[in-house]
Amino acid sequence: MQETCRTRHYAVEAVLCDMDNTLFDLVRAKREACRSVIDYLGEGDPETLFSQFLRGVHGFEDHENISDYLHDLGVYDGEAFEVCCRIYEDVKLDLVEAYPGVEETLQSLRDGGIGLAVVTDAESFQAQRRLEKTGLIDYFETIVTPDLSGRRKPEPDSLIYALRRLGVAPRGAMMVGDSAVRDIAPGRRLGMVTAFAAYGDWRESRVADVGADIILSEFAQLRRFLSIPGKG
Repeated sequence: MQETCRTRHYAVEAVLCDMDNTLFDLVRAKREACRSVIDYLGEGDPETLFSQFLRGVHGFEDHENISDYLHDLGVYDGEAFEVCCRIYEDVKLDLVEAYPGVEETLQSLRDGGIGLAVVTDAESFQAQRRLEKTGLIDYFETIVTPDLSGRRKPEPDSLIYALRRLGVAPRGAMMVGDSAVRDIAPGRRLGMVTAFAAYGDWRESRVADVGADIILSEFAQLRRFLSIPGKG
């Protein structure tokens, strides 16, 4: 991904971060978890199983996607389903690791007095587990999920909820995320500064169409665009 040539520094009081594929690579972890399920079954195709989670029939985290796949293969039984779900969750969580530079960048922002929040469409227990696994949870003052805000992105409810918790107006905050539709668009509608995590965009959106103020090829580049007290 090509980095934007913009050199402007933004003075913000808070940074809201999407979680999956912004702070860590969830898609890689999910794909490997699907591969482990297929290895257990001894038949099937991991990419086909992965694609089950993208259909929109069930949620992106929903185990019913695994159930449907087992039925499609003609191998469903209750015990096999439970084992597959356990394998899937264990492998997925085990492989979740923060992208390089994420922890150091969050530390720098927090030290500079910038408020930090996670705004994710994952359920609360999933967000908690992943942030604890990556060691990032203590950097964030609040973690906002749909079960708290009441609506999923791209509706702005979760962003508004986080801003209120941090006590910051939209124009004094930045939204960072890997989805042009679910992160950048609602941030722009609220008047926030927006930073597109192009490194995590596994769908490979056209950067020119994203409309973000900043394009990041790695999370650590955030520091180049923020006016952080005491930096430099």
